[in-house]
Parts: sequence; structure tokens; C-alpha cells
Amino acid sequence: MFDRLRYFVAVVDAGTFSAGARRAGISQPALTAAIAKLEDEVSARLFVRGHSGVSLTAEGAALLPRARAALAAVEDGRRAVREIAGLEAGEVRIGGGATACMYFLPPVLAEFRKAHPKVRLTLREGTSEGLLSALESGALDLAITTTDRGDPWFEDDLVLVRAPSLDPKDAPFVTFPVGGSTREMLELHFPGVPIAMEIGSIAAIVAHASEGIGVALVSRHAVKREIAEKKLVRIPDSRTPIPRRFHVVHHGVERLPPAAAALRELLLSPRAVRAVRRGLDT
Repeated sequence: MFDRLRYFVAVVDAGTFSAGARRAGISQPALTAAIAKLEDEVSARLFVRGHSGVSLTAEGAALLPRARAALAAVEDGRRAVREIAGLEAGEVRIGGGATACMYFLPPVLAEFRKAHPKVRLTLREGTSEGLLSALESGALDLAITTTDRGDPWFEDDLVLVRAPSLDPKDAPFVTFPVGGSTREMLELHFPGVPIAMEIGSIAAIVAHASEGIGVALVSRHAVKREIAEKKLVRIPDSRTPIPRRFHVVHHGVERLPPAAAALRELLLSPRAVRAVRRGLDT
């Protein structure tokens, strides 16, 4: 069953049976037979063949996320066994938003690497929606998001800033694209404001705001230096600061591979929070 699910996902990702067979490393007749067997087992047709490739039936679309999750769970189990057995040093795949990746995670990941130098660390930046989707599919072990899910971690707040020369009255905003938590807060607390730029990088947002392109709603930690250097000033507003709490999201402690469990434990430790605060104060 495991191999048949793997072949099924390979066909979906490749777009055709022939390309899926190459990706899976088997012959096309063998893959076709395996898919037929899978369709018998689930009592449904999974693919519709067309001139440009294959598409999923409704039943196939329903199976796909569950197949990906099943394959990810098996791989997580293999990783856990290998790590415990000492055959591999392990791997942790973690994701976070732009602010978390740039300001909060670096000192913690640096400390983790010192303690576990042979563990492979993979960091992905994305929106909360994208990170949670990657977590569900098994592409991430841990995600740092501002959703209410998971373990409460680090508190932050958003402030409104502008260049000293910019008149904030009717000024447009420089902000993140739709889907990010900061953009959600902007739309919630400042509905209908004009948007001048949508940028995925927190550093780029701060740079453009410093040049007077527009005002910005950002983490206070992201503009600490610019405010000290008088490149930006806080805009007094009754709606700010806007508090938000980051969470460490996962599928459950008992399902985490050993290396990922160790990183989660470090993230939630008082010394990690102190390390983050020290990094933000420098």
C-alpha cells in the first residue's frame, strides 16, 4: 500500500504516468498496474487521462492530502528510528514568518547548532497559511506562527512608523502581501488604507518606509535601529501597539522525531527566550 500511495503522488506531481514512472524509478507498466491496484483497493477511479496529461477525479483529490500525510508519517517514523539508532545525526525542518526568521530564530538556531553540530537544520520562510499547510503535508516539523495553535512562545507587538519627512496624513502603506499575519493585523485595525507596496521582506519594508515611500505597520524589533538612528519615528495612534504572540506549532510532542523534539524543547526554554531578547537588544 505504501508504494502504491508513493506512485500515486508521483503521478500527481509529475503530471503524466510516464513522467511519474521515471520519478518513482519503475517502469510505466508497473506503475500503471500499481495505480490500478490502488483504485481497486479504494473502490474509485483516481485519474482522468487527457491529451496534456492526467487530472484527478474528485475521489483522487480527496485521497491526495491523506496520501501525502501518510507518506510523511512513514518517513518521520523512519527518521526517528534512524536518529535513535545513531545511524544518522538527524534533521529538523522549521518554518517561520519574515519577522521570526530574521529577528527571533537566529540566536536559538545558533545555540541549537552548537549543541547538535551534526543535525541538519532547514529553515523556510512563509506565511502562516503556507507554513501550516507545509506542516500538514509533512514538509515541516515545526512552524513558528501567530495562530492560536501549538505552544505559546514569544510575545511581540506591532507599531506604526514613518520617515521623519513624511506627512502621515493620507500616506499609503508599505506592507506584506495578503496572507501574512502582519497584513491581517493591518487590514483588521486599519481597514481600507491605501497600499503603495506589497513586499515579502521585512528588511525591504523597513528600507522603503525609511525613504518616505509610505508608513509601515511592523514589529517594533524590526525598526529599533532605524528609530535610534532617527531614520524612522513612531506614529502615535490609539490602535497601536498591537500585541501578538508567536506559537511553536507541531503535530504533537509524541510524533516529533528526536531532533525536532530537542529543538522544540530549546525554543520553549527560558534560556532561549533570553537569547532572543539579548539578540533584539544588541
